[in-house]
Amino acid sequence: MRIRTEVLIDAPLDVVWRAFNDPAEITQWDASDDWRTTWASNDLRVGGLLRLRIEPRHGEAGFDFAATYTWVEPMRRIDWRMEDGRHVRVDFRETGAGVMVNQAFDAEAVPSIEEQYRDWQDVLESFACHAAAIAERAGTGGRGRAPPARTPPRGI
Repeated sequence: MRIRTEVLIDAPLDVVWRAFNDPAEITQWDASDDWRTTWASNDLRVGGLLRLRIEPRHGEAGFDFAATYTWVEPMRRIDWRMEDGRHVRVDFRETGAGVMVNQAFDAEAVPSIEEQYRDWQDVLESFACHAAAIAERAGTGGRGRAPPARTPPRGI
């Protein structure tokens, strides 16, 4: 099953794209209440690797994450395959209200679909806040628009 998350970001496309792909930016937004990304490297090209070091916030052992890019269309689309074979697709689309980021990924057997949706949506919303803050500091966005209300998970 595929799970889809999305967020509308009050920022220009170039800011959103850079914040999503720059390793220094990834470590600022790729986190949750339970974990954070402490290191990132990103070779953004087909066949290139996205590598992250994920550390729990509560002292347990961390782990390394790696994925291989299978599609890169600058400012529009990124696909990658994780080491366990699951696939992720991220689309970036400019709208009159900002940039819509849609993310679709193959679900794991566990945890529940709802929990996976919530975890991925939370990280995407963290990203949206980070990108909007960058735009606001640069004077190119940040009109005070909050992220859209969370919708229930849906397959695609």
